[in-house]
Amino acid sequence: MANNTKGLSRRDFLRGGAAAGVVGAGLLGGGVALDAKPAAQAAVAGVVGPGAVPMAFQINGETLKATLEPRVTLLDALRDHLDLTGAKKVCDRGTCGACTVILDGKTVYSCSVLAIEAQGRPIQTVEGLGRPDKLHPLQAAFVEHDAQQCGFCTPGFVMAAKALLDVNPQPTLDEVHHGLSGNFCRCGTYAGMRKAVLQAANPANPANPEPEERGAGGKGKGKKKHKGGHHG
Repeated sequence: MANNTKGLSRRDFLRGGAAAGVVGAGLLGGGVALDAKPAAQAAVAGVVGPGAVPMAFQINGETLKATLEPRVTLLDALRDHLDLTGAKKVCDRGTCGACTVILDGKTVYSCSVLAIEAQGRPIQTVEGLGRPDKLHPLQAAFVEHDAQQCGFCTPGFVMAAKALLDVNPQPTLDEVHHGLSGNFCRCGTYAGMRKAVLQAANPANPANPEPEERGAGGKGKGKKKHKGGHHG
């Protein structure tokens, strides 16, 4: 007995698929629109690049401009394009803290922030703190306590200390430890740095001896270190 039920043949299926493809292409705007749509979406979303684009930064109270590729980090923008070389490029992977700057009032590793993301946000670098003839109290305290040796990590530590004192003007020793814990000094001048931060927080008490430098009973019987000596 003949089967009168009409089934879907392979040819019918292919024809239907082709028609659906044409309709789908029409809904998406056709072949040309398919190519143009990502570009249109990018424009709406504010996507730029990969070529260089103009950027403007608020650094140390000034507006600085540069034309950079979107992939450029804030560290490279500062050092290579804006002539602000205080932040140092050491590990370049967000582990040592030598490139620390203050962004929106918080410390960041500038090697791990894209310059394009930092636009329009207040940025502080070590260059904005003081001048050689008029040091910021924190910088002066670093000098007073020999809190630097090779100097590569020093700007990052100064900025980390500045951010700490901005939010906590009278930190305890433990709080200083914590505030500087994101920075690494290969020369080992941590004791001098901690003293410097405590002195900047309380200039009336410039000694601020470390607990380990006090004699038994905390009477200050530890040996006095000569200036210029190695704080290892």
